[in-house]
Amino acid sequence: MSEWSLVYDRYDPSEQGLREALCTTGNGYFCTRGAFPWVKADETHYPGTYVAGGYNRLVSTIGGHELEHEDLVNFPNWLGLTFRVDGGAWFDLDKVEVLSFEQSLDFQEGMLKHAIRFRHDKTRETTLTMRRFVHMGWPHHAAQEMIVVAQNWSGTIEFRSSLDGQVDNRGVARYSHLASHHLDYIKSGEFTGVLSPDTMIYLITRSSQSRMRVGMAARTRIFRSNVWQEDAPVTVNAIDGYVEALIPVEIARGEPIRVEKVCTLYTSRDKAISEAGLAAREALDRCRNIAQLQQTHIRAWSNYWDRCDIALHPSMHEEQKILRLHIYHLLQTASNHTLDLDVGLPSRGWTGESYRGHVFWDEVFMLPFLTYRLPIVSRSLLEYRFMRLGRARLNAQLEGYRGAMFPWQSGSDGREESQEQHFSCATETWSPDDSHRQRHVNTMIAWNVWSYFLASGDRRWMGLRGAELIVLIARFFASLATYNPAEDRYDIEGVLGPDQFHHGYPATEPHTGVKNNAFTNVMVAWLMDTVLTVLDVIDDIYRRELLIKLDIQKEEMDVWADMSMKMAVPFFGNGIISQFEGFEHLDDLDLDAYRAKHGDIARLDRILEAEGDDANHYKVCKQADVLMLYYLFTESELSALLFRLGYDFTEDHYRRTLDYYMERTTHGTTLSHLVHAWILMRNADPRGLEWMERVLRADLDDIIGGTTREGVHLGMMSGTADMFQRGITGARIADGILNLDPVFQDKIKQMKCKLRFHGNWLQIDLSEDRISINADSAWSEAVTICVRGECRKLSPGSTLVFKL
Repeated sequence: MSEWSLVYDRYDPSEQGLREALCTTGNGYFCTRGAFPWVKADETHYPGTYVAGGYNRLVSTIGGHELEHEDLVNFPNWLGLTFRVDGGAWFDLDKVEVLSFEQSLDFQEGMLKHAIRFRHDKTRETTLTMRRFVHMGWPHHAAQEMIVVAQNWSGTIEFRSSLDGQVDNRGVARYSHLASHHLDYIKSGEFTGVLSPDTMIYLITRSSQSRMRVGMAARTRIFRSNVWQEDAPVTVNAIDGYVEALIPVEIARGEPIRVEKVCTLYTSRDKAISEAGLAAREALDRCRNIAQLQQTHIRAWSNYWDRCDIALHPSMHEEQKILRLHIYHLLQTASNHTLDLDVGLPSRGWTGESYRGHVFWDEVFMLPFLTYRLPIVSRSLLEYRFMRLGRARLNAQLEGYRGAMFPWQSGSDGREESQEQHFSCATETWSPDDSHRQRHVNTMIAWNVWSYFLASGDRRWMGLRGAELIVLIARFFASLATYNPAEDRYDIEGVLGPDQFHHGYPATEPHTGVKNNAFTNVMVAWLMDTVLTVLDVIDDIYRRELLIKLDIQKEEMDVWADMSMKMAVPFFGNGIISQFEGFEHLDDLDLDAYRAKHGDIARLDRILEAEGDDANHYKVCKQADVLMLYYLFTESELSALLFRLGYDFTEDHYRRTLDYYMERTTHGTTLSHLVHAWILMRNADPRGLEWMERVLRADLDDIIGGTTREGVHLGMMSGTADMFQRGITGARIADGILNLDPVFQDKIKQMKCKLRFHGNWLQIDLSEDRISINADSAWSEAVTICVRGECRKLSPGSTLVFKL
């Protein structure tokens, strides 16, 4: 079986939603789920097409409350392609006898393929093959091909090709109580091109609130024995929001009938166009046939794979396949087409409607892979944050703070998209939603900006954009923290840490947050040290301008320096970091007993709530919280950071803290599995391989409550790629030097990858006993590379070999 394909060899309606998400095809501009082209949304199937950044806001009335919500819009379905025989029923795979079935997603070519043989009308047998792609080189183009072969019959076959704007957002069952109709119909019909004699169809819709106009056009051609049936009659029907072309042809026994459908999609936000519908029609008119489209599409994917592949030892066949699936999904979410778009990285990619397509802290797991492969794409995604800096400053001001406070959940304009109240469909009751208290998202934005700078050496962007982001985030945390003179420490209260189970203390009013979340406070200490470094490394002219623009005074910088050494970090026992102040005083809970009773306890908070209890009472964690520090920092880096704060943190403390939280974490997210796998792999823990396998298969096995059908977990996917890229190589950058500290598990015998460092390519070839590093000949000068403390100069076009 190919290491480049995800293959399903039988049709299983119960898994169709999962397969549709995993088999999404896209190019960074728009993505389309892997639904069959003949289906409409129902309990089994959900065709969805999502334009990057295509949001719309609605108001729903629920339980007497008005709830405003912004959603990633399900735009018109361009896939529509089906057929019927001799005027009978339109084809439906669920209503025929399936004799054989194969569905494959080819990552290398970015192609979704089907091969189906079925029996219908009692005795007739037919073979159906299909292929589909969203063009990776041309952002506005997509195509599909269908070949029908009548194995033992002949007759008339009629094809129906459609553009369907009569779609709603129905991809997430738990959102069913929300308003879901986002599209207004503008216009549809047929047209004949200037360059092409075809009768083609088009559809124009517009999102109701954001007024994003989307134009689609489609051209359908029928071939008999590879001869275009140019004179085949075409009947076009158009009603509000829907347009179709009907094309009948004769089919003989054993004769292949091939159908080509090419679609173009533009929006009113595109550059260098007059109007979206006109742009779609003109682009389609000058479009090539599907064979030429496919050739350029595959070439574009080849270029991405040349930069972004990670090659494992042949013995790791299954791991290799899944790793490439994960890289594929990241690249079809964020590609070079992202550069011209004002978009962030949504936690589920553009593959479904879960979390309404919004942007969270998951960037910290996604951006590193891009930063070391496609840094210009990474920078454009950081620009998404910079462009919302004004709104972040307003967010802070509205809550009485200074600086910039970015939201936990971000969409079109940077306001907080998390709801203030959460409605439970099960109990039909409202309760406070504390998601917005996750202030650590701001430290992660600063982390991403600094990480990009270290890897790229992009001092110009840091001076123009990055420094301002970091300074205003530091200013926010300085106003959020309070100085405790009795302890000579800075405290931060009222936050929700990454764990998410604990939004208050049992003995106090709930939903008030916790005090001194360790992860948040340590990251603030790191931030306060880093912001001062940032002001040192940017060019003098940028520094002077920034100091004046933001009115940065010495007194403010003195506070930052003080906070970098005096943030409060709670400990208990023999040097175990406390998740937050008072965590150690919570009750213990027998997790083994709960597993025996309930099986999956990933969402233990919901289990406890159903029992009339509350996770706030217990020493349990939904996902990595304290251990996120282990993910971001090496053991020596974390120890040094804590030592700067005045805390001793030895190797023994490190191990005991790790074991303590691993025993108490229920892993209610794929990210928790990722973080733990990363930590164990980096620490050469024997459990690392098992955790690596688990996180690699997280979406394939749909381990988080069957939610992958609502959209892939892109943070987890990107993080697994980075686990091989940086986790196994141990790539870190300090003082402008790339340091490598490879670690191996028994199963991982070899790995090859490329890294982009300070604008130039390195080819890494890693095995159990050596690592070779080759520098691209375009390097302008020699650089220093260190492997496990041994440092050498690497000249352009040369190779260094280090024994391990």
